[in-house]
Amino acid sequence: MSELPKTFEPRAIEDSWYAHWESNGLFRPERPDATPWTIVMPPPNVTGSLHIGHALDITLQDVLSRRERMRGKDALWVVGTDHAGIATQMVVERNLDSQGIKRAEIGREAFLEHVWEWKAQSGGAITRQLRRLGASCDWSNERFTMDEGFSKAVTHVFVELYKRGLAYRDKRLVNWDPKFQTAISDLEVETRDVQGKFWTLSYPLADNSGAIHVATTRPETMLADMAVAVHPEDERYKALIGKHIKQPITGRLIPIIPDEHADPELGSGAVKITPGHDFNDYEVGKRAGFMPADMLNMFDAEAYVVQTRDGLIPQELLGLTREETRKAVVARLEDEGALVRVEDRVIPTPYGDRSGVVIEPWLTDQWYVDAVKLALPALQAVKKGDIRIVPETWAKTWFNWLENIQPWCVSRQLWWGHRIPAWYAEDGKIFVAETEEEARKQAGDQPLRQDEDVLDTWFSSALWPFATLGWPEETEDLRRHYPNDVLISGFDILFFWDARMAMQGIEFMGEVPWKTLYLHGLVRDAQGAKMSKSKGNTVDPLGLIDKYGADALRFTLAAMESQGRDIKLDEKRVEGYRNFATKIWNAARFLQMNGVGASDSIATPAAELPVNRWIIGEVVETLGKLDRAFDELRYDEMADAIYHFVWGTFCDWYVELIKGSFDEETKKVAAWAFDQILVMLHPLMPFITEELWNANARPYELIVAKWPEPQAQIDLRAKSELDWIIRLVGEVRSARTELNVPPSAKLHLFAADASEETAARLDRNFAMLSRLARLESIQLSTFTGTGAAQVVVDEATFALPLEGVIDLDAERDRLAKGAATAEKERDSLAQRLANPNFTERAKPEAVEKARADHDAKAAEADRLRAALERLG
Repeated sequence: MSELPKTFEPRAIEDSWYAHWESNGLFRPERPDATPWTIVMPPPNVTGSLHIGHALDITLQDVLSRRERMRGKDALWVVGTDHAGIATQMVVERNLDSQGIKRAEIGREAFLEHVWEWKAQSGGAITRQLRRLGASCDWSNERFTMDEGFSKAVTHVFVELYKRGLAYRDKRLVNWDPKFQTAISDLEVETRDVQGKFWTLSYPLADNSGAIHVATTRPETMLADMAVAVHPEDERYKALIGKHIKQPITGRLIPIIPDEHADPELGSGAVKITPGHDFNDYEVGKRAGFMPADMLNMFDAEAYVVQTRDGLIPQELLGLTREETRKAVVARLEDEGALVRVEDRVIPTPYGDRSGVVIEPWLTDQWYVDAVKLALPALQAVKKGDIRIVPETWAKTWFNWLENIQPWCVSRQLWWGHRIPAWYAEDGKIFVAETEEEARKQAGDQPLRQDEDVLDTWFSSALWPFATLGWPEETEDLRRHYPNDVLISGFDILFFWDARMAMQGIEFMGEVPWKTLYLHGLVRDAQGAKMSKSKGNTVDPLGLIDKYGADALRFTLAAMESQGRDIKLDEKRVEGYRNFATKIWNAARFLQMNGVGASDSIATPAAELPVNRWIIGEVVETLGKLDRAFDELRYDEMADAIYHFVWGTFCDWYVELIKGSFDEETKKVAAWAFDQILVMLHPLMPFITEELWNANARPYELIVAKWPEPQAQIDLRAKSELDWIIRLVGEVRSARTELNVPPSAKLHLFAADASEETAARLDRNFAMLSRLARLESIQLSTFTGTGAAQVVVDEATFALPLEGVIDLDAERDRLAKGAATAEKERDSLAQRLANPNFTERAKPEAVEKARADHDAKAAEADRLRAALERLG
């Protein structure tokens, strides 16, 4: 037995234990005959660093993985990183720019060499940070979405989708990032409210019979207008449907068309339609019969004005930026008398989350996947129960999105990523194959050029549950570990990753990728605000680990995770669970100093003493609560069950109850109970539990110890007696504290109306009660004097005479004044909260604080009045 240091210092033990676990292969011990259990880590971006959202996600996965490992399963937690197309290309380009090197100048191959070099040197930062948190994944089989095997799977899937008619090339509108010159997904677009204008324009009818007014937030796009839409039931415009207007500036003749997209209540009720630069207009244009190939495009890839197909944009506007074009167009409209009015308005505007520039809806040729067909089996899988979504409330969102899914744009105009395996002949024919050699065979050896684009990062990560296991090869891991058991994911990537994994998994494996999908909420700041760098309210998990230890942060995140609700992270909670770790450490030292070492048996030890039979029952009861919480994926209940047992039941009471009474039976039971604590707590707080486990000689590490399955029954008689002792001692201690009784003072206890059972309990436990409650004597009689504190436990009324122990009059005066002050503050806060001017107009956090203060003052007043009443 090695003596534990007096002070618990997390950093040293965390570093050493993690290195020990990993180097000894303990994250995935060899268990070929064991029941498989599998979870995959959502692959973090190779460019990333650990943020608080990662910390929550990883903690929840690790808690499950560690428990399943302790249950003896072949627990595989797949780990790896995502190549993060745009993010990585941006980082490497920035690095090259600082050296005066331009991507376009060095060419694709040389640029990719720089990316791989960067990945080798800097790409592992986040995996090192995951280790700091305690992630017990299978690092020996770490994957990367651009590694050779995974890349083979990605190519194979694309080719198969093409062969099955599920992947195709089409001209459609996409979110276009003019800075990076690539299509991006909705996930990479953030909408910001921008102070802008609302321009009303006058478009003259071609027959000179009048004009129609249209309103727009983007007057510059009028250069590519193809129609004006009015609601088919709008009486003001029914007679105009089918007529043409002659557009200002361009002179283009465009029709007035009926479409329900036009809202009669909004503006003039007539809207200009620019299908090549607006997603709503694109759909209107298709309904009106415009083919995408015929839709007008007025911007190039960098969002500079280019000539439309009909050549009607004035020459002097060509080559301008969007901002310059807007100014020029508005000025010309004003000159022509076509500008009716301008209003100030807040405009929701799409920005690239990485580039920071305004996203342009842009008509371009891209590769698509037929998500409608792929979505149907994924939809049915949840309806039939093949996939369980936790919490169930997210199932409705799953159904809604999959039932209204759109074609999935999977091509990106980047160099870093999985290059699309499509080759083009000079006559425009497309040949899709897994290798260029196969494509040439299909083409009959005619000259070919490969598509320059790469696949969307979400396309490759959608294969994560099976491609990481060796697919398309039939590997042993694939056979044993697909489908996975559970996926843990933030709800914010439900569509972009989770649903797409379900689609691809069912399509290529014939089975759902996982049996349970657990969706957690976001981590917000202590006031509930979303964290952002601009607000300055982000929390660095590594900073919290440095300050309080990984165990404290992990326990905080688990304790606050309540099935999908957002977490309000307050550093004080982390500090509180650091104190919890210290409490456990001190309990271990106390047991060690009293000769309690490792338990010599997994089985429950024999016990005669009620206090020992009681603690055995409490262990069994706690384990039952813990197992139910694991089965239901209730992390908050896991943490609550073990926290209250360890802090309250074991440390505060059992350790106190057995103090000074360490016979052989008690040593055995204390050792067994503390071992059970370490095992039960390990998934949540792995580092401190492993350190305390190994403070005594052990045949194996805690990480691979057996999850508890005690066969003992709860001894109801012992439970009843110890619960009674705890309540009585607790009541006496509360009375002493409330009435300022000096800790050293020993009191006499009188018991009135005590039953035979209570009298027997007082007699049996006299020594224990005297020590814990600081009592001089216990008498089975009524106290007839005055100035005694009264406490009631069950049928008996207990009196603690205080004459000569405290100044009774001064104490009554103190309590009365304190109660009056608390009541006054309570009533003032109640009055404030009853005022609608405050509750409806004040900041939510101010109202919340007032309510909390009111409740605190009310509780304080009640406590002081009760204490005053005790004195009689």
